[in-house]
Amino acid sequence: TIFKEDGFGMNYCSSCGVRVLTQVPEGDHLPRQVCPSCHTIHYSNPKILVGAIPVWERKILLCRRAIAPREGYWTMPSGFMENGETLQMGAARETFEESLARVTIEDLMSVINIAAHNQVHILFRARMDSPEHGVTLESSEVRFFEEAEIPWADLAFRTVTQALTHFVEDRQRGQRTLHLVDLETTRP
Repeated sequence: TIFKEDGFGMNYCSSCGVRVLTQVPEGDHLPRQVCPSCHTIHYSNPKILVGAIPVWERKILLCRRAIAPREGYWTMPSGFMENGETLQMGAARETFEESLARVTIEDLMSVINIAAHNQVHILFRARMDSPEHGVTLESSEVRFFEEAEIPWADLAFRTVTQALTHFVEDRQRGQRTLHLVDLETTRP
């Protein structure tokens, strides 16, 4: 099977409360959680993470994680989308939640697929509206980095390393390329 036994995360039907079964519904080819009572099929789909690389006067704003996983490591502001928001709204919200920085979301920079974790990371270039930023419950330190100062050995996830590498290389070439990447894992 493609999914781990615990990969679904649901035990009871959200429609009627009966314990669900994991099975391949008629006409489908993947195991799903199906309610034997009301016959609702519960689909488990990939999670979408959105984020931004905020810039002020060519300096990149990064956050030191104050939460698990990878507490103490550096990242760009990012997180899971919320219902009712666009990709750009989510990236701007996550940037503010993690850094107190207000940004204007610019162009799409990277789409990183991590099939093993059922995630898609969608990352934007962003221009800060002002240099104001600060620590939050999610970030113990928030600061600007010149390209040469990026703490490459202390980045939280491979997605962060990949996105920052693309960002720096594109900027050095004077290009704005859209990068599509497939990663096996988020870990460094």
